[in-house]
Amino acid sequence: MYISKVNLINYRNFPNCKFEFNKGINTIIGENGSGKTNLFRAIRLLLEDASLQYAYKLNENDFNRRLGKDNWKGHWIIISIEFDEINDEEAIQSLFIHGVGITQNDYVKKATYNLFFRPKADIRQKLSQLQEGDQEGLKKILDIITVKDNYETFFTGKSTVDFSDPEVYKELVGDFSRVKFPNTIDGSKFGIKIPHQLSVANEVAFTFIQALRDVVSDFHNNRTNPLLGLLKSRSGEIKETDYKPISDLVTDLNNRIEALEDVQNIRKDIKSTISDAVGQTYSPSSLSIKSSLPDEADKLLKSLKLYIGEPDEDYEGGVHELSLGGANLIFLTLKLLEFKYSKSKDTFANFLIIEEPEAHIHNHIQKTLFDKLDYGDTQIIYSTHSTQISEVSNVENINILTKKQNYAEVYQPSKDLANARINEIQRYLDAVRTNLLFAKGVILVEGDAEEILIPQMVKKVLGVSLDELGISLINIRSTGFENVAQLFHNNRIRRRCSILTDLDDAICDTTFIHGDSEKIKKYKTRVQNSKIKGLERKVKLDEFERGNQWIKTFYAQYTFEVDFLMSGNELEVTKVIDKVYLDKDTIDLSEREIKSDDVSIYGKRVLTMAKQAGKGWFAIMLGNHVSFKTEIPEYILDAIIFAKEAYSDNLLADIVEYRLNENLKVNSSLDLGDCYNTLMKFRSRNTLLDELIGEIEKVMSDDQIIIFLKRFL
Repeated sequence: MYISKVNLINYRNFPNCKFEFNKGINTIIGENGSGKTNLFRAIRLLLEDASLQYAYKLNENDFNRRLGKDNWKGHWIIISIEFDEINDEEAIQSLFIHGVGITQNDYVKKATYNLFFRPKADIRQKLSQLQEGDQEGLKKILDIITVKDNYETFFTGKSTVDFSDPEVYKELVGDFSRVKFPNTIDGSKFGIKIPHQLSVANEVAFTFIQALRDVVSDFHNNRTNPLLGLLKSRSGEIKETDYKPISDLVTDLNNRIEALEDVQNIRKDIKSTISDAVGQTYSPSSLSIKSSLPDEADKLLKSLKLYIGEPDEDYEGGVHELSLGGANLIFLTLKLLEFKYSKSKDTFANFLIIEEPEAHIHNHIQKTLFDKLDYGDTQIIYSTHSTQISEVSNVENINILTKKQNYAEVYQPSKDLANARINEIQRYLDAVRTNLLFAKGVILVEGDAEEILIPQMVKKVLGVSLDELGISLINIRSTGFENVAQLFHNNRIRRRCSILTDLDDAICDTTFIHGDSEKIKKYKTRVQNSKIKGLERKVKLDEFERGNQWIKTFYAQYTFEVDFLMSGNELEVTKVIDKVYLDKDTIDLSEREIKSDDVSIYGKRVLTMAKQAGKGWFAIMLGNHVSFKTEIPEYILDAIIFAKEAYSDNLLADIVEYRLNENLKVNSSLDLGDCYNTLMKFRSRNTLLDELIGEIEKVMSDDQIIIFLKRFL
C-alpha cells in the first residue's frame, strides 16, 4: 500500500492543490514558505499516531488566507489521502469498506482516507434551510460562527470523488455565491465515517524526520535524542536472565558507594548538625545517603552515550565535537534505524517522511545517501532545496511547489509526457540543470558565451542579479531546447521559460560571383548553410511553442557575439583585441574592422576573434569590461522580462535608482532632482510609470533604462 495522491483544500497556504506520488522515493521541491512543511503536517494529521490529537485542534489560522480574515466561516478544510495497492488483510480493509456494504468476497485495492474540518450539524442544517440567493440570511448565520463552538473534525473512508474539483466542493460544502447548500451528504461519494478506533495510523509504520536544525541540542534532550529512542525500544526485549548479572552488579556498586567511610562520616555530620541546631525533638528520625545508579534496564541504558570518529581521524569524541554535517548525518542515520525497527513490526504499509535532510551535509554524501535510500517495501517522501539530491531524484516522482501571494501551487513536471520524453529529461537534468526546477523563471541558452556574459550584463546594467530576479539561466550546450523546455506547460510546470538562440542570418552576400576563390566560396557556403539551419530552427521552435503560454523564443539576428557588438558594445570588444591577438598589424586591422559599419566586416571579425580565443574564453575576457554602460541586446532584454512573470513597482524603482546613481557617478553635472522626486512618487504609487519615463528621457534620453521600462507600459 502506498500514497498515490494527497488533496489539500483550504488548508493553510493550499487553496486547492493535488500532489501525486508513486511507489518508492518521492521528492518535494519548493522555495522557503511554499508549503513543504504544511504538506507534511497534513499527512501527519492522518497517518502519525502522535499527531492525531492535533487533527481535533484545527483553528481559523489553518484556513487558507485567500478566503480572507472572516470569510473562512462556513467553509471546510479537506485533507484527502488516496492509497493504492491496498492488500486484502481484514484489519486494513475494514477502514475502507466500513459501512459501505461491500461483500466479504470482495475487497478494495484503491481508496481514500479523508479529514473534514467542517461546521457542526446544526450550522450545516441552518445553511441548508436558506432560500437560494438569501445573502442576508447567510451573513447572519456566518457572523455567529466560531471554530471553538461550531466546528468539528470528521474522518471518512472510501470516497469516490475528486475533492480538487470545484464542483465537487460545491456539492459537498455548498455554493456560497448562490447561497445553495446541501441537505444531506452522499456517503457513497464523499466517504463513510470512520470510527476513531479504526484509524489508519494504527495500521501503518510512519516516521517523520524533521528538518535538521540543531541536532546537537536534540542529542542532549531526552525527549528528542534518537539514540535513547532506539535503546528504549530495545530495553524491553532484554531477557531477564541476561540482565540479572548486570542488575546485581549495579546493586552491589550502590552498596559499596554508600558504605564508603567518607560518605558515612558526612551522613553522621549532617545528622549531628541538625540535632545541634533544633534538638532531638525536631530532628529527622533517620537520614541516609544512597547511591541511585539505576538497576532497571531502560533507565540504565539512558546513561549510554554515542562516541564517533570523523572520517580519516583516529580521535573518537562525543556528538557535540563533530562537525555540523557529521552530527546531522549521525542523527539522520539513527532516525532511519528507528524507522527500520518500526517497520519490522506487523504493519500493512511503511511511510518515511524526511524534511530537508541536506543541511550541512557534503554534496557527494547527499547524492550517495539519497541514491541509496530505498527500502523496497517503504514509500519515502522528502522535501529538499538541494540540487544534488534532486539530481538523483526520478523526475516522475517529483512534485514542485511554487509560492504565490497567500497561496501555493503544485506541479508534476512529467505529467502527460510519454515515457521516451521522460527518459530524455531524466538523462538531461544533472546537478546544474536541475536548478531550473527551483526557479521562478528560466532562460535556456545554447552556449558558454551566453551563460558567462548574460548574468554579468544583467548585474552591471540593471543592478540586480538573475538570482535576485528568481531566474535560472541554463546552458543547453546545443540547440535541442525542446528536451528541457517541454517541462514548461499548463499541465506541468506553470512557469515561464525563455529560449535564447540565433537566427544565424547571413552576415554577407552569399551569392557566388566571378573571381571568388575557393576559400571565399567555402566561407559563403558555410554562412548560407548556417542561415538555412537558423530558419529551420525557427520553424521548428515556432511550432513547438505554439499554444503554450509558458514558452517563448527570442532570437539573435545573427549570433550572440555579432548581436552583442552591433547593440553598441564596440568599446568592450575593442578592449579585448590585444588579449586575442599578439601581432600588432592584426590588432590594428581588427580595431579598424570592429569599428566598421558593415556587418560583413565587423561580424566576421568578432566571430573570428571568438573562434581564435574560444567562445567561452572570449566571453570571460569581455566580461572583464562589462559595465553599466554596456548595452544588453534587446532580444536578451525581452527574454529576461518574459522569464520573470511579474516585476513589482519597487523592483522597477530599484533598477531605475541604480541607473540614476551610476550615471551620476560618471557625470556629476546631470540634474536628476526631478527624476529622483518622480521616482519617490512612483514607489509610493502616487504617479504612473510613463511619467517616470518622461522625466528620465529629459536628461538621459539614450539610456537603456528607457527601452527596458517601456516594455512594461
